[in-house]
Amino acid sequence: MKTIRVTGGILLVIAIAAVAGPWLSPNDYVTTDFDAILAAPSAQGSHWFGTDNLGRDLFVRTMLGIRVTLMVAIVASLVSLVIGVAYGAIAGYVGGRVDAVMMRFVDTLYALPFIFFVILLMVAFERNFLLIFVAIGAINWLDMARIVRGQTLGLREREFVEAARLTGVSTPRIVLRHIAPNLLGIVIVYVTLTIPQAILVESFLSFLGLGVQEPQTSLGTLVDAGVAQMEQASWTLLIPASLLALILMCFNFMGDGLRDHFDARHDR
Repeated sequence: MKTIRVTGGILLVIAIAAVAGPWLSPNDYVTTDFDAILAAPSAQGSHWFGTDNLGRDLFVRTMLGIRVTLMVAIVASLVSLVIGVAYGAIAGYVGGRVDAVMMRFVDTLYALPFIFFVILLMVAFERNFLLIFVAIGAINWLDMARIVRGQTLGLREREFVEAARLTGVSTPRIVLRHIAPNLLGIVIVYVTLTIPQAILVESFLSFLGLGVQEPQTSLGTLVDAGVAQMEQASWTLLIPASLLALILMCFNFMGDGLRDHFDARHDR
């Protein structure tokens, strides 16, 4: 539980800073300061994280980038959660030919290159900002569906499910009332591990120029911009890259902590 508290606390502090930070700065994320192009970070000046190659305040843009990155990752994970849990629970509970057909469809989607498929969606729909949520989440549900389906295969043979079936409870009601609540532990753990994956996909798309578009920004976009300036202004790369690595590390450690916690409860 200590790992969960520490990583959760760090993520909470980062989220609060991302929301409140821009309000504390005298700058915004689009105004160009021609007198401070590639200015170094300074605690005494108005540009606390320095500026980029256009003279825009890097602190405000980094805070905005954290907001966008977390929002994309969380919403995409929720999309994959809803689709994956529903799909996997139905396939596992119904079984038989329905299960076989549904899982062959999953296998077919697995055969498609993940990033290539997302890039095709982004290009086809002209890189719409909202589509990033759907594109990542709609592909990311495959692993969730497989995990949920495997757990459901065991749950459907349990006594309480058999009792509900014998008393005439409908299949949708059994899935919602008896199967889904017992999947909560494994689903929570996997969602915390899905969020870093969604963050990496969004960052990779933004790094390629297919993700968040100007004047909006994300941590991936900032890292992409910082790579071009890292020799003369290393802070433009190190600051967003360090925060991105910290967020990913916290979510991964939180996932490991939750898994250990639920495993310990199950062993008791």
